[in-house]
Amino acid sequence: MRFHSLAIEGSGDPGMSGFAKVLAGEVASLLKSELARMATTDVQPVLLDVKQAAIYLGRSEQSVQHLIFERDLPVVRKGRRVHLHRSDLDAWIEKNKY
Repeated sequence: MRFHSLAIEGSGDPGMSGFAKVLAGEVASLLKSELARMATTDVQPVLLDVKQAAIYLGRSEQSVQHLIFERDLPVVRKGRRVHLHRSDLDAWIEKNKY
């Protein structure tokens, strides 16, 4: 991204030109920091595979597979693929709090 310094035509005031350059630099700096902040925002998937769900719950993959087998955790199946919905994992967490 390229930023151009502002030029005030017809003013003939060198102080005004310097002010415009400083202002343009400040705007460029703010834009760069805002763009950097937006670039670091990660999109979290809604459906997780067994390995991701295990990490999310802080359990082993075998433990999550056991919960699926016992039907303690609902799954979304597409062919042989098994996915767990993040909100179902959150609901399971809430249900098992005491």
